[in-house]
This record gives sequence, C-alpha cells and structure tokens, in this order.
Amino acid sequence: MRAFPLLDRPANAVLFRSRDEIWTGADFLRDVARVAPALPNARWIVNCCENRYWFAVVLAAGLLRGQPNLLASDHSPASLAWLGRLWPDAVSVSDTEVSDGPFPHHRVTPIRPHEKASGRPVNPEIPGDRVAAVVFTSGTTGEPTAHIKPWGGLVERTRAGGQCFGFTEDAPATVIGMVPQQHMYGFETTLLMPLHAAVASWSDAVFYPADARAALAATRAPRILVTTPLQLRALVDFGLPQPPEMIISATAPLAVTLAGSAETVWATEVHEIFGATEVGSIASRRTTRDTNWTMYPGVSLQRTLEAPLIRAPFLEPRSLSDDIEVLDDNCFRLIGRGGDLVKLGGRRASHAGLNHILTRIDGVEDGIFVVPEDLDRHPSARLLAFVVAPHRSAPDILAELRARIDAIFLPRRIIRVESLPRNRVGKLTREALNALLESAGPE
Repeated sequence: MRAFPLLDRPANAVLFRSRDEIWTGADFLRDVARVAPALPNARWIVNCCENRYWFAVVLAAGLLRGQPNLLASDHSPASLAWLGRLWPDAVSVSDTEVSDGPFPHHRVTPIRPHEKASGRPVNPEIPGDRVAAVVFTSGTTGEPTAHIKPWGGLVERTRAGGQCFGFTEDAPATVIGMVPQQHMYGFETTLLMPLHAAVASWSDAVFYPADARAALAATRAPRILVTTPLQLRALVDFGLPQPPEMIISATAPLAVTLAGSAETVWATEVHEIFGATEVGSIASRRTTRDTNWTMYPGVSLQRTLEAPLIRAPFLEPRSLSDDIEVLDDNCFRLIGRGGDLVKLGGRRASHAGLNHILTRIDGVEDGIFVVPEDLDRHPSARLLAFVVAPHRSAPDILAELRARIDAIFLPRRIIRVESLPRNRVGKLTREALNALLESAGPE
C-alpha cells in the first residue's frame, strides 16, 4: 500500500498563523510527536479544538495512533448526545476547558512560543488506506450521514487543490477560513491545505465580517478568503478596506452577479469549488469567467448508462446525485444540484434559483423557500417562504415575487422572522427548519 508523508512542506515553512504566533512545519511535527503518546486509548476522537493549528495536531496525532477523528461540525449537547449513541467508544479532545458531552475528555496543552523544542523532527509516512477522519453531511435532508476518509485520498485531493489554484512556495499565501474546520470544505481548505500545499492558515475562528476584516488586516498578501455565498454577500455590504487577492466559495450556488460585484469592488478573483461530503472537492471554476467546471488533477469523469462516475485515487468510483452533463473526462456542466429540483403542476424550478430571486429583492437580508415533503403528492400543497426583511412587508415581497417567478411557485405564506437559524456554513438543517415551521404555526 502506498504511503504518504504527514507533511509535504519544508520544515521552516509557516503552516498556521495567528495575530500573535506562527507555527512552522517543524513545530507541527514536534507537537504531533508530543501529543500522540498522551492521547487516551479510545477507538475514535471527537476533535473539538477551536484553534485550527491544535485541531490539525490532534488530527495528525490520532492518525499516528490509528484513532480516526470524528468531525462533527455541531457541538451542541443534543448533537454530541446523538454522536455518543452511534460512536460510544470515543473520547473528546480540545484545546480549551472540558466541554459538555457524553465522552471522556482530554485537553491538549498548547506550548508557549518560548517553550518550543528544537532538534530535527521526524516526518512519518502514513499508509494511504488508513482512516484519518469520519465526516458528516450537514443534515439539511435529515439525520447527518457519516463518510469515512482514508489518508491517501485526503492527501491526493489536497495536493490537487494546491495545484489547481497555483499555490507555490515562492509566494506562499495565507488562507483565512470563514467555514468550520469540521465541515468537509473547511477541513480540506483550511486544515489539510497547509500540510500539502504552499499556504498558511489563519488559526483563529473567523465568522462575522468584522472577524474577516481583522484577519485580513493582520496578514500580508497574498491572502485567500475561504467563504460561502451567504457570507460573501454580507462582506460585500460590509466592505473590506484590505481585500483578499483571491476568494474561494462553496457549500451553495454562487450567483455570477455577486461574484462580479466582489471582483469589481475589491479587484480580486472569485473561484468556486465543486464537491460533496461523499467525495470531497473535485472541481473548480472562476465564477465570472467559466460556465463549466474543470476537474481537479487526478480526478476524472466516466460516462455510464445510468449516471457519470467520479474516479479518483483512494475513492471508490461513485456517482453523485447532481444532474451534470459530461463534456469530456475533465469537464462538465452543472444542470442542477441533487435535491434542488422543485416540481409542481407539471412545471419545474430550481430551489436554489427561487432562493436567489427572493434574496435579491431590495430589503430582503435573508430568506428561503420551504418545499413541503408532500408537494408532488398533495394537490393543495404549496411552497412557503421565511424572510428576514425588517423594512419590507410580506405583501410587498409577494408582489415583487409575482413579477419575477412563475405564479405556481409563489409562496402561500411569507413569514417574516428576525433571523434564520443557519449553521456555520450557512445551511439550514432539517431539524432547524422543522423547528422554524413549528414556530410559525398553522395557516
């Protein structure tokens, strides 16, 4: 079985940075060697580290010991209790105080800068088929689903991502992530990328526009902002005096108009990553320039009678639920994401497209169409919409929609709320959506 080094970077390369500290490749390897023997004996590790550097250290330490990390992006008591029922032989590990949860807890003790050890660190080779992590879908369609990630596949895809975006050691960039490291998108771009491509990652949490502004101000060019369409829209409205040289977006369709606004205002480039929890990142495009998607190096498409298959190292050939048109082995056109199609009265619409139209209405800060589960079976079922629009009335918004979409897809009700309970990657889980529907009450 082919093996891969824990680290592909020079020992003196900066892997992670914060306002007050930097961590090099040598620091990382030494900390992994120090942390690994101290980890409790358990089959799984629930990685709860908040600092991205220590998250990476715990991931690598577990990898050395054969203890895969469970990457649950929701650390609420209810979510951890669910995780504990399914994965009871686990221990939680964090860089902060003991957190609530059903697992025995271990705290990693960070080393202060003046206490860092010296000497030549060891860069271990890891079998490619060793399980590094278990990642979970976001739960937008129900209970989260677990997907096992072998080390070889993670390395191959991260190396390919670095090659795709042109990262080089001659001018290493700093990645500032606005997405959690437990989510597959954030895991690849902000945790694994510094280990296998010429970038450093901002180690502190960045979620709000003010966080992004502060992180950008604290780093030197070139800087790459890893974000989502919802966050990017807020950033454009908020303004960034020191904008990034590149923006990468994923988790939801990105409107060309929004990407164009960001490029114009900040003189930057906006790129999208196409992927899924099942396969990770597999393709990219520059939103304002490319209609089609180009596969990552080493990833290809195979035409079949049923659905195109994704082929990549350390990945079983598999199809996606998305509707795509294969143009050649390395390029495709996206027709629709899985579960995006809304069918009503013999007509079809894109759920993402309806949401985009809704949120482009002046005064609508956020919004979502809700598609009833029995829409295609119940003749009287209709869509409804939740909106965050402090200064627009429901009738005003409905009038705007009437001029923009097919009348059959008009929502039966428009419910104004103060905010939508989105998770850290901007998605609404099925559980959160059901709670929202329950709070809205009957018609």
